[in-house]
Amino acid sequence: MTDRKAELAANLAQVEERIASSCVAAGRKREEVTLIVVTKTYPASDVRILHELGVRHVAENRDQDAAPKATACADLSLTWHFVGQLQTNKVRSVTGYADVVQSVDRAKLVTALSAAAVRGERGLGCLIQVALDAESGERGERGGVAPDGVEELAAAIAAAPGLRLDGLMTVAPLAGEYAGRQRAAFDRLMEISSRLRAGHPAANMVSAGMSGDLEDAVAAGATHVRVGTAVLGVRPRLG
Repeated sequence: MTDRKAELAANLAQVEERIASSCVAAGRKREEVTLIVVTKTYPASDVRILHELGVRHVAENRDQDAAPKATACADLSLTWHFVGQLQTNKVRSVTGYADVVQSVDRAKLVTALSAAAVRGERGLGCLIQVALDAESGERGERGGVAPDGVEELAAAIAAAPGLRLDGLMTVAPLAGEYAGRQRAAFDRLMEISSRLRAGHPAANMVSAGMSGDLEDAVAAGATHVRVGTAVLGVRPRLG
């Protein structure tokens, strides 16, 4: 085993223990929570090692890094998630490799994703990114739609050819009433998810929690956690 593989294996084991312990504490089954490893800024060689170690879900946030990496790993059985803010001029490239776009936050993006998915003959999962800080008027720079805009955007995705409404995503806010209150933020997201599922029962995916707050996300009921640094460590950026 190479040094890097041993390092990633040890880190994965620690993250797995955190998720498992959180599930026990929350009275949930371990299989209810999917680990997505955020491989942004890390090379394709790390993605290949992660696959060898059993990881099947990876996430990227910049198309210029993700596209060549996905091509280099095209032979692997991976589900690719795009989690960054997405400009419409990058949509065609992203739909070429992403299985799920977790950062859908406006109608214009829905239209572009639908056109690209149809053109590429692909079915694309979509999560609505919810900006919980928007309710306080202190909206940050991470993108997302305000909670009161979720229903309208959900209807647009559900009606769009080539797209599938999978659920919701959020990043714990740095501003507003939920700043520093991750558990409260994730509880709020679950409330919004419950309302969404009343009209869209299949949209049951809730992506929340990262390296520093995955326990809060699991406790609240998240179905997917996005973990980068805790698995991959701190390394120089690509390029």
